[in-house]
Parts: sequence; C-alpha cells; structure tokens
Amino acid sequence: MIVLISSMAMLACNNANQRTASDSVDQAQDVNDTTAMTNNSDADFAVKAADAGLAEVELGKLALEKATDQRIKDFAQKMVNDHQKANDELMTIASKHNITLPPVISEEHVEKQRKLREKSGAEFDREYIDLMVKDHDKVVSMFEDASSDAQNADLKAFASKTLPTLKHHQEEARALRDAVDTTDTTTTQRIMP
Repeated sequence: MIVLISSMAMLACNNANQRTASDSVDQAQDVNDTTAMTNNSDADFAVKAADAGLAEVELGKLALEKATDQRIKDFAQKMVNDHQKANDELMTIASKHNITLPPVISEEHVEKQRKLREKSGAEFDREYIDLMVKDHDKVVSMFEDASSDAQNADLKAFASKTLPTLKHHQEEARALRDAVDTTDTTTTQRIMP
C-alpha cells in the first residue's frame, strides 16, 4: 500500500505540468470511487477539504506578496500556517484510508487566484479579504456537515477538531473586511431623512 501511494504521488508530481487544475479534483474523486476505504460522501469531503485547504495556502501566499495592509498580511500568514497544518493532517488520514487527494487546486480556485492576481493596492486587500469571507462561509458549512454526518471516524474527528479554527478564521475575515471597507458612510447619512 505504501508503494502504491508513493507511486501515485510520484506520478502526480511528474504529471503535474501535463495535468490541468480542473481535473485534479475530478481525478481524485474518480480514483476514490474504486480505491478509497471509506464511503463516497466521506471521500468527497476529504477531496473538497483538501482543495479548499490548498487554495487557502496559495491565496495566502499571494496576499503575503501583494497586500498593502499589514493586518491583511498577518491574516494571510495565519491562513498559510493553519491550512498547511490542516492539509498535512488530512493527508495522513487520507493515506490511512486510501483516499486520493488532489495535488493541485481546482480550476475554480485557479480562476479566483488569477482574478485576484490582477488586483493591486487597497483593491487587492478588499478583494482578498472578501474572498476569504466567502470561502470560509462555504468551508465552515462543509466542515459542520462532516463533523456531524461523516461515517469515517477519523474524518469526522478531523472535521470536528478543525471547525473551531475555521470559524475563528471566518470571524476574523469578517472583521477585517469591515475594517478595510472604504465605503463612505457620510453619503448614506446625507441621503437618509
């Protein structure tokens, strides 16, 4: 089994340049349909959680390069650290249960990263933190479902253990979004009677 996993990892690394991001999640799910030692719903959760975690790390690294607000950079560093740690833990669980995880982010996340890369300055900061709020809203919901519904005990425990950190990220992202929002509230006040 270790040889099989090692071979798959080497093959994934060797073929990374030939593979598109859009099929990395699909390929992982296809492999899991026949080889995962858990039900399809749990394997799909693991694949989606891995994709989301990889995306948070990649987007965090981009924000470390491009963000202008130090609070955004600090948040981005937390995203890289926390999601890399969770990704490593998920990889260990996936290996134990023969679940194949995507080696690269999905096309959906590649597109988000591409659009974000085009932004700069305060516009980048606002777009990044808005994206973090939206992504964490989705991920928190996914982890809440898995923490109560997963059949695989290891994945259920992982979801339950990771959920408080994700909720904290979600709250922090919302607070940062409100802090960097440059909407002129005086205009709204003048219009109102």
